[in-house]
Amino acid sequence: MKFYKSAAILGAALLTASGAVAQERFITIGTGGQTGVYFVVGQSICRLVNRGSADHGLKCTAPSTGGSIANINAIKAGDMDMGVAQSDWQFHAYNGSSQFEGDKFDGLRAVFSVHGEPFTVVARADAGISNFDDLFGKRVNVGNPGSGQRATMDVVLGAMGKSDADFALASELKPAEQSAALGDNKVDAIIYTVGHPNGSIQEATSTVDAKLVNVTGDAIDKLVADNPYYAKATIPGGLYKGNDEDTQTFGVKATFVTSADVADDVVYTVVKAVFDNFDRFKGLHPAFANLKEEDMIADGLSAPLHPGAEQYYKERGWIN
Repeated sequence: MKFYKSAAILGAALLTASGAVAQERFITIGTGGQTGVYFVVGQSICRLVNRGSADHGLKCTAPSTGGSIANINAIKAGDMDMGVAQSDWQFHAYNGSSQFEGDKFDGLRAVFSVHGEPFTVVARADAGISNFDDLFGKRVNVGNPGSGQRATMDVVLGAMGKSDADFALASELKPAEQSAALGDNKVDAIIYTVGHPNGSIQEATSTVDAKLVNVTGDAIDKLVADNPYYAKATIPGGLYKGNDEDTQTFGVKATFVTSADVADDVVYTVVKAVFDNFDRFKGLHPAFANLKEEDMIADGLSAPLHPGAEQYYKERGWIN
């Protein structure tokens, strides 16, 4: 079903108690798996939009989906109006690169970014690993083929002139398996590109003495400088047992995107619902706690801003 494009047909003309007619419109937001932060992002946005439905007539749903690429493809097809996507996939979709080569989505529009998804390295405390270079010669779970963390790990290794062959073991476990492997001493370190706090990292640091490892240096600085979808990231101290200090790394952003085909007033209403209730939004998940408006309207956005979002940001004086 094409949700927004058919909204004029599906939107019910509702009779109020006074006999007046109010037009009701429906939008759908693509999210991710039900246990992930993307699902919470979509649900949280819809919760704020739906609080004002009586005033603006917009009703919002946010079903679980396959994640970034699935959401972008559904928006392009007109099957969804908006969705959550990693900043790197926003870039590749709009520019027709990587998995979107030959399938460029010119109509993709940015709305705002949300939480950071840092490239996270967790090492057993007894493995003698204090920085990323110490991983070489160790047993490391580099991630399963096709996963985001595996793709990012390959990018990092390439930037450093290294490869999987520089590890004593490069295992390809899925995220659900890697924390147990760390605790069972089958690997010395695991890699995960994810928002924090995260249950898998919580499990790892609770099962065994483990440390989050800084991912810094010239190669990382160049990656961030050369690629607009990467940004420096800090994992706050105190989120995980035995990790009281901040961890410095880099990563992508979770971003909120839409299509140029979605009406300006619809996007404006959604953006207004979030930023007019910003403190409430930040309280809906721990990953949102440190969000700042100025970062959300700039960081990780490689597609053009949707005019509806742009209008709101101009009204607030955030952009010219």
